[in-house]
Amino acid sequence: MADTHLHTDCAISLPLLITGIAGVAGYNALAYFQDRYPGQVIGIRQADNWPLTGPGIEACNAEDRDALVELFDKYQFRSVLNCAGNCALKACELDSRLAWRTNVEGMITLLSICCDREVRLVHTSIDLVYAGRDLMPLNWPGYTESDPTDPVTVYGTTMVAAEQLILDSMPSACTLRISLPMGISFNGHAGAIDWIQSRFAKNRPATLYFDEVRTPTYTDCLNGVYESLLANDVAGLFHAGGPRRLSLYQIAQVINRVGGYDPALLHGCPRIEAGPIPPRAGNVTMDSSQLATALGYEPFDPWPLDEEMVPTDDLWHFERTGFQGSPELLAEVLYRNPRRVNGAA
Repeated sequence: MADTHLHTDCAISLPLLITGIAGVAGYNALAYFQDRYPGQVIGIRQADNWPLTGPGIEACNAEDRDALVELFDKYQFRSVLNCAGNCALKACELDSRLAWRTNVEGMITLLSICCDREVRLVHTSIDLVYAGRDLMPLNWPGYTESDPTDPVTVYGTTMVAAEQLILDSMPSACTLRISLPMGISFNGHAGAIDWIQSRFAKNRPATLYFDEVRTPTYTDCLNGVYESLLANDVAGLFHAGGPRRLSLYQIAQVINRVGGYDPALLHGCPRIEAGPIPPRAGNVTMDSSQLATALGYEPFDPWPLDEEMVPTDDLWHFERTGFQGSPELLAEVLYRNPRRVNGAA
């Protein structure tokens, strides 16, 4: 099990800026840090995302340097958690300029300000910087930080470029490659769980891939890692995937059964049947042992936490004997880590 206390030992340099709060990782981090440090945490979202409002939320496009400098002048940020990025795979494929502007030019802008002001920067990247390896043995630990990147998507390509910018321009920063952050979203459809659950809730079928394998992670665990890294000077690139690897089909099985939905609604297929756009990665399991070593503790619990909620075969989600799933149970144990209370240790 993950250690739930060591990440609270040190205080971070405040005020803190969190970018990309429209995404699951950023949205949950904002709630966590605002609770931990009231009045000292600001989140920014793209200017056209007007539905996302609330205390401590500012509208500012990441690539708009003048607006971002104005915010830094106003709040005098000492730390930045950068969760910004356009992760819509199909949209990025169809408009690579949009992906480049958000994921790369936005990083250039942020780095230029952080370097000038000696701000602590923690950046989130993604496991999709890899194409994936098929037919790997069960004891394969996953990609390590030294493995060369080979993305199959425009999104992955732009995230590799952003990583390199940080390594070249601000070697004191820390980059985390995360996988699927499992937590609530501000609009109910931005997260990995949301789309699948919404299909089942509307009695519509959902088709997921047998051979796209990820290492999902509770946002409750990620928040503690962010805090640890913001509070110290660990630098470089680290993998930050959970300890349990699951295919997208298996993730959908978990959601289907735990949510108490009709098992016949779930369908599976190999990713080659997904079509050419967007291309899909394969097994992008990450080995996150270097991060645990750097932190001095095991930071992640498996998702889902309960071993009995892990699929054992392709028809596992049809078995309901002695198990009563519901949307309420799903919210309690899949969106949130049951070991955490209100996102804190």
